[in-house]
Amino acid sequence: MTRGRGYGGAGARRAYRCGPVLALLLTAACTGGGSAPSGVPLSPGGPGDIIVASGRDVTGKGGIRQQLIDAWNARQDKEHTGVHARLVELPGSADEQRSQLLGALQSRGAEYDVVNLDVTWVPEFAAAHLISPLPDGLVDGDVIKSVASTARWAGKVYAVPFNSDVGLLYYRRDYLERAHIRDTDLSRGVSWQRLRELTDTIEAPGARRPREYEKGWTTQLGPYEGRTVNGVEAFLSAGGGALTDDRGRYTATVPELTEGVAQLRARAQAAYTLGDAFRSGETESLTDFADGRTAFLRHWPYAYRTLHQSLGETQVGVAPLPGRAVLGGQNLAVTTQSPERAAKAEELIGFLTGEESERCLLDAGFAATRESAYQDDGVTCGTARTAGASPSASPPASPSAESADRMPRDDHGRPRYARTILLPALRRAVQRPRTPFYGAFTQTFATELGKLFGEDPPSDAELAAGLDRALRRILPRR
Repeated sequence: MTRGRGYGGAGARRAYRCGPVLALLLTAACTGGGSAPSGVPLSPGGPGDIIVASGRDVTGKGGIRQQLIDAWNARQDKEHTGVHARLVELPGSADEQRSQLLGALQSRGAEYDVVNLDVTWVPEFAAAHLISPLPDGLVDGDVIKSVASTARWAGKVYAVPFNSDVGLLYYRRDYLERAHIRDTDLSRGVSWQRLRELTDTIEAPGARRPREYEKGWTTQLGPYEGRTVNGVEAFLSAGGGALTDDRGRYTATVPELTEGVAQLRARAQAAYTLGDAFRSGETESLTDFADGRTAFLRHWPYAYRTLHQSLGETQVGVAPLPGRAVLGGQNLAVTTQSPERAAKAEELIGFLTGEESERCLLDAGFAATRESAYQDDGVTCGTARTAGASPSASPPASPSAESADRMPRDDHGRPRYARTILLPALRRAVQRPRTPFYGAFTQTFATELGKLFGEDPPSDAELAAGLDRALRRILPRR
């Protein structure tokens, strides 16, 4: 594989050719593919079928994940293998999906062969022997180094990165311009202090604030995983070490936790933070920002495409998140309950996470896991429009949004920010604690941090001491 090609020459000319993945996508579209709606029966359709359990595809019903599975099915038809894969989307939040998968695999109540796991779940499912070790070669040197580290537990590869995620900062260019801020390009990065200064300028006496505007920024501080993510980002940005080591043992100290609580408190100041942020998840915060209630938003890469359905490039920009940004994403794993289909399941995972499939995921709005998707212009999924989801696949950021795909793209069809902002952010991203007890950790962490947002919040030191006691009860220590 050729890596790091420039924009000129043969690499650029190949960018618009239809690669094998695109050809299969088009074939599947003509033959009907193997799509199945959410909520289909959990039993396989035939003895050779591979059932893939996953959360919701943010590119919509019939989105890029389903298209890739359809493409693999078309290949199986061409080779007369008699095997098909079928995607089952699990309802509910990420926390609810984790519970569903754990219950189904532990009770053997659902015949899942491949599961799409949040990166934080891999140690838990591996330690419980619910997923099988995989060949090391499935996670090769092309996978972004930080992302590749999410695939392993106890020295073995248990899952393969499918799509990644990282915290990003979105901002309203038009709000900065109305406040007579000269430089509205924040793509080189800003600090939290600079964001507060920009907010003060927007809100200065006599400033021409938009009618919809309320506060400087919003994020996901509701009582769920979003609060954990924001908390971990604040804690690591404060200079403390990771909360656990690579074996899942608790390592934090009370002084480190105190600094982390102080950092989170500073980020959540009422003077700068939308009040609804303390009840918000991803959908609510995205809608609030798109509706103009804030100038800044912390969110994930898929928001880039979604926001551009209703806001133009002159209105919305994206930048690295100040401080440390948490790594997210999903990894594919083979369950231990279907050994007779394990080899074919591994083949499917290899296809879904290969170079061209990752480029398709990037073009559709996901964060790809491979360097080549961002760097190698010879790795394509045909034209960006065909490689992605249908124009109406991604839900609009507000009810009045137009459905046409208006995501800005570079000369090779990638999202315009992918190479310059998204890829560097993924390389620098940090992981949440890696532990088989992650479910207990995140519930405890989010609950304890919730005290910071109550009517009578404790001091930084008091909250840190309580958090330390709570984490020591649920996590093993050195």
